[in-house]
Formats: sequence, C-alpha cells, structure tokens
Amino acid sequence: MVLIADSGSTKTDWCVADSGKQVQRIMTKGINPYFQSEEEIVHELQAALVPKLPTTTFDAVYYYGTGCLPEKIPMMKQALNSQLKAATVEVYSDMVGAARGLSGRNPGIVCIMGTGSNSCYYDGKDIVNNVSPLGFILGDEGSGAVLGKLLVGDLLKNQLPAGMKEKFLQQFNLTPGDIIERVYRQPFPNRFLASLSPFLNQNITVPEVRSIVLNAFRAFLTRNVKQYDYKNNKVHFIGSIAYYYKDILEEALRDTGMQIGTIVQVPMEGLVEYHKS
Repeated sequence: MVLIADSGSTKTDWCVADSGKQVQRIMTKGINPYFQSEEEIVHELQAALVPKLPTTTFDAVYYYGTGCLPEKIPMMKQALNSQLKAATVEVYSDMVGAARGLSGRNPGIVCIMGTGSNSCYYDGKDIVNNVSPLGFILGDEGSGAVLGKLLVGDLLKNQLPAGMKEKFLQQFNLTPGDIIERVYRQPFPNRFLASLSPFLNQNITVPEVRSIVLNAFRAFLTRNVKQYDYKNNKVHFIGSIAYYYKDILEEALRDTGMQIGTIVQVPMEGLVEYHKS
C-alpha cells in the first residue's frame, strides 16, 4: 500500500493506493515548505491527514508539492517521517508530479496552471528544462493568483463595465481597504487573490473579462512555453485554472501555434498509474 500526495498552494490531494487502485482520497489544505515551517506542516498533517487515514504504515510515500526546492526537501521528508511509517519516503516538486501524472514515461511540455503556474520540458524521465515561474509578483502568468490580481486591479481602477466593481465587492463582502490589507499585510496573498478568480468565470461573457483571461494565457505561453521545443511537442496542462478555462486556453494555444495535449484538473490518476509500474 502506498500514499501519494499532490500539493499546491491551496489544497493537497492525498491518495491511498494498493496494487494500482485507489483506495481512499483525502483533501487537506495546501502545504508549502518554502513559506511554512516544519512545525506548521507537522501540525497540518496531525490535524487534517492522520485522523482520516486507514493506517499510518505504508510501503512507500510519494509526495509531490509546490515549494519543494532541493534545499526544502529534507525538511519536508522529516515532517512526513514524523507522522508516517514507510520504508521509502520520496519528495519531489509539483512540477515532477505534473510531468509524471500527465506524460508518464513519454516526453512532452508540461504546465501547471492553478493558484500558481509553472512549466517544463520533460524527456520521459527527468525535467531537462524549466523556465522559473518567479511567483505571482514577478511571473506566474495565467495562474489563479495573477488572474485575481489582474481582475482586482482593473476593478479598482474602473477599467471594467459600470456596476461590476460594486457587484464584485458585494459578492465577496469586501471593501477596497480589505483587499489592500489582504494583499499587502496578511499571509498567503496568492491564495486570497486566486480565491477571487472565479468571478472571471462567472462573468466570462463580458468581453473585457474574457480578454483578461485570454491575454493572461497568451502571456504564459509566450513568456514560458515558447522557450521549449513547442513545435515538436504537445503542450499538456494540469490545474483548476487550465481545466475550468479550457476553451479559452485552447484558443490561446491555437493563437500561438502550439499543439494541444491533455488538459486535466489533477494528476492523481496518472500518478497512481505511474507508481503502479
């Protein structure tokens, strides 16, 4: 029996699998060792994961997560080992998880488009090229956080049709001051901004709203994917933003002359299959 985790900034998808079949799925908050201490991660595992597991003893634990940079992997392993017993505990970046879940053992260009965004060229075994996403302030084009940022900026600067700002503030029970406070003074502003992005989907028929999303996707493809061999490889996507705005994403791919690959919300089915073999 193995435990597989796919963690983004907003949520972590845990799957208990046996002989290549899913036994149980558990959702907890997102974990990010780049921003969180070992103590905070251990507390989250203790409170939200362990009570729901059928056992804490596994043949192997495979954890794929955002913020799992090489220097953060030992800390993440230690946190997992403190709560779980396994002969093997392996920790990888969420990008490796996306590549294995989408492309298996075949080469391709693999992208994440959720709260944050990222991309890579995967040769079927390893990630051989990765354009740094740079986070939602400097990069993360096309992500939920950046879509939320663009939306709020346009609303508060009165760039969208009349009445939309009032509608937005009422729907989310926010004031402009609340938004400034959440973005500049409170933790996880990326999660907050991403939580606002569904407003775009709800109003996607408004031309100005649709343009925000389409232009953000074009920017992601131009600034990231064009640095890989996109003419000879399909471009695969994973993440809630890619999944829920699939039609607009496919339009952006066609506009930039790219081959459309697989677009799914989560990589778990592919990861279970990958670790089965």
